[in-house]
Amino acid sequence: MTKKTTDIKQADNPSRRRFFKKLWGWIALAAGVELAGLSIPFISSGRKKQKKKETGTFTGIVPASDLPPGSVFPYQSGRLYVCHLNDGGFLAVSITCTHLGCSVEWNEKKKEFICPCHHSMFSINGEVENPPATRALDIYPLKIEGGMVKVNLSKPIERKHFNKSQETHA
Repeated sequence: MTKKTTDIKQADNPSRRRFFKKLWGWIALAAGVELAGLSIPFISSGRKKQKKKETGTFTGIVPASDLPPGSVFPYQSGRLYVCHLNDGGFLAVSITCTHLGCSVEWNEKKKEFICPCHHSMFSINGEVENPPATRALDIYPLKIEGGMVKVNLSKPIERKHFNKSQETHA
């Protein structure tokens, strides 16, 4: 090899390195921007869910005066029962059994919800009376406004047991 050829190779070599360094830098920058673009919605998704839960719309179901204490009103949509408890409180109880998701039915004679699939039984407030279900029926947010029972149908609230604080009073 001549001296001229060696000088040309040495001169080309640094510019090639510089080119690949810049190329890898741009690739790393693009990957970082993409990662940030994917991470931000994931990180902020919890805030959106919390706001949505707070601002859900309530649907009028039945006048509170139409439900005597100890009665259960099946809502037409097939997603819930409105229960007027003996102490005067109201609950919107999900129709879905917490065992395997079958639809529970209200038995007026026994005054309890019965799951036809595996015979779990629940009291009027959704509390488990007979397993295999291990937790109470889910409830929907409920309020009484202008004498009308209104329910937020957006998403049921999962619960382990019945608690008096879950009731709404007229």
